[in-house]
Amino acid sequence: MTTININGQVHEVDLSPDTPLLWTLRDALGFTGTKFGCGMALCGACTVHVDGQPVRSCVTPISGIGTKAVRTIESMDSDSVGRAVQDAWVELGVAQCGYCQAGQIMTATALLKSNPKPSDEQIVAGMSGNLCRCGTYTRINAAVKLASSRLAASKTGAKA
Repeated sequence: MTTININGQVHEVDLSPDTPLLWTLRDALGFTGTKFGCGMALCGACTVHVDGQPVRSCVTPISGIGTKAVRTIESMDSDSVGRAVQDAWVELGVAQCGYCQAGQIMTATALLKSNPKPSDEQIVAGMSGNLCRCGTYTRINAAVKLASSRLAASKTGAKA
């Protein structure tokens, strides 16, 4: 048995220690917001946070998680930065087909937590490696900027 902390809840799974976190989340625990894209950590669709860092769950074995906290897209509503990113995504109509968006949102949230006011170049660099087959990169970058400005305004009491 392996014990995993997902979105603040402890789960016990009876899986091989080399089972990828992605399949543990989706198949064993029902967290289907995290998507399978490539299976080789190249596209970012499977991105989750492990102790606050964006991680590609398709290549991360559950044996490597230990006591670390895993956060999935399902928990972003209860995270102030994640909520701001999701709101910006909706407002700017970022998603086209939507398949990659959970990974994009998880990456954008981690970026804004580590760099609350990124430049355009820092957004492009921070989001690189997350592929969008629909090519909504301009809207993704605009949504990251919008979320950043709203989070900054909420700290100062200004209106974004």
